[in-house]
Amino acid sequence: MKQGQEETKFVKEPEEPTRDYIFQKNQKTKTGTFIMIGFLVLLVIGIIISAIYFGSPEA
Repeated sequence: MKQGQEETKFVKEPEEPTRDYIFQKNQKTKTGTFIMIGFLVLLVIGIIISAIYFGSPEA
């Protein structure tokens, strides 16, 4: 059984009709991206703070 050729693009422009995209240029995608970036920044800051606070004990 043969399948048709699939081409998944990364970002969908609003005027393109197809659905084979990872991200779309709409408000949901932008909001989700900002939430994920914010979460990752908080995670990195938390790791840095915990490394400073619980750093290796000085002998």
